[in-house]
Amino acid sequence: MLALEYVRSVPRFLATRALGRRRPGIGTSKLGVVRLTEVEPPPLPSPEWTRVRPILSGICGSDLATISAQGSPYFSPLTSTPFVFGHEVVGVVDETGENVTSVRTGDRVCLAPPLHCAIRGIEDLCAACRDGDLGHCRNVTRGVIGAGIQTGYCRDTGGGWSQGFVAHQSQLHRVPEGLSDAGAVLVEPLACCLSSVQQAPLDENDTVVVFGCGTIGVLTIAALRYVGPSCRVIAVAKYPYQADVARRLGADLVVSTGSGMRDRLARAIGAELLQPEIGPPVAIGGAAVVFDCVGSGITIDDAMRFTQARGAVIVVGMPGVPRGIDWTAMWHKELEVRGSYTADANTFDRTLSLATELDDQLAPLVGARFSLTDYREAIQCALEAGRRGVSKVAFEIHDSTESLAG
Repeated sequence: MLALEYVRSVPRFLATRALGRRRPGIGTSKLGVVRLTEVEPPPLPSPEWTRVRPILSGICGSDLATISAQGSPYFSPLTSTPFVFGHEVVGVVDETGENVTSVRTGDRVCLAPPLHCAIRGIEDLCAACRDGDLGHCRNVTRGVIGAGIQTGYCRDTGGGWSQGFVAHQSQLHRVPEGLSDAGAVLVEPLACCLSSVQQAPLDENDTVVVFGCGTIGVLTIAALRYVGPSCRVIAVAKYPYQADVARRLGADLVVSTGSGMRDRLARAIGAELLQPEIGPPVAIGGAAVVFDCVGSGITIDDAMRFTQARGAVIVVGMPGVPRGIDWTAMWHKELEVRGSYTADANTFDRTLSLATELDDQLAPLVGARFSLTDYREAIQCALEAGRRGVSKVAFEIHDSTESLAG
């Protein structure tokens, strides 16, 4: 079975991190940490598990951070290697264990990737799982499968960047007939964005800012329109294509990045800018809630600067190890700053309904598809997605006849 696999190697990781800016393709070269290989299909860990054949599997920012060695080592002890990438998946159930009741062979399904107590065969649930907070399970290194916070980061499950993986029946959600494969592969990231919006302290007619209009940013805008239709949504976009998508999905105004961005944004939200002796301007006033969908030092810093006193900053983009953040605005304005990681089962189901409603707008976001054998081109396209006029890049998984030999 063909798969794209991560191989843990400190020398490869350090080489990729050190040389990545000068040699952008090093992450997928022979010196990198990802390889295309033939693997044995993973066995079903228990009778509650299924085998899924992927149709489409998206390339996520967390995957790119891992491949380019720009992410944090935080998750390293919460994974097991070698793992097969891919947690944004729409696929077809090919096999079911004898105790599977929620799906049948032939069902088209989306994957909820967290690997929590029930999935791991742990009967004495941790406190988080008892509360339904499955994304923060405390037993992600225990049970019948290896360590891994999600499918796509666990050696025993496989992942969507392959010709097949295994999933517990509780992870699978049937795809409605009215939802295309392209729309369905966006359900998992859309669920994360919907979860972040549901956490936000939004009131009617609030002004909201979304930093970043890649996939996560525009899906956050779509979620905002679903949850808070009367909010005024202002997006900050780097590329013209991203600005157009943001408008189509509901942004009231799009501010371009680059020179003068802070002045334009301040005018849009009615904030006053004051210039200190050195450094970026100080904003008096701001948006009620700011969603940072990039996770860089610059955007986190700006998010706090442009949030009103006692407002909220929601970090949706995985931040890695950002630098140069001035936390004074957080302290002075008494801001609530929180992360948003994943979605619970109820939010996932709600997202399936939302995605079906928006399918004609979501499906075109999957703007580039590649075979597994073209993984180098796929990953490079994903790294340059905004510049290339693409939101989401996905692997289109061909049948089992595709092989390393072509």
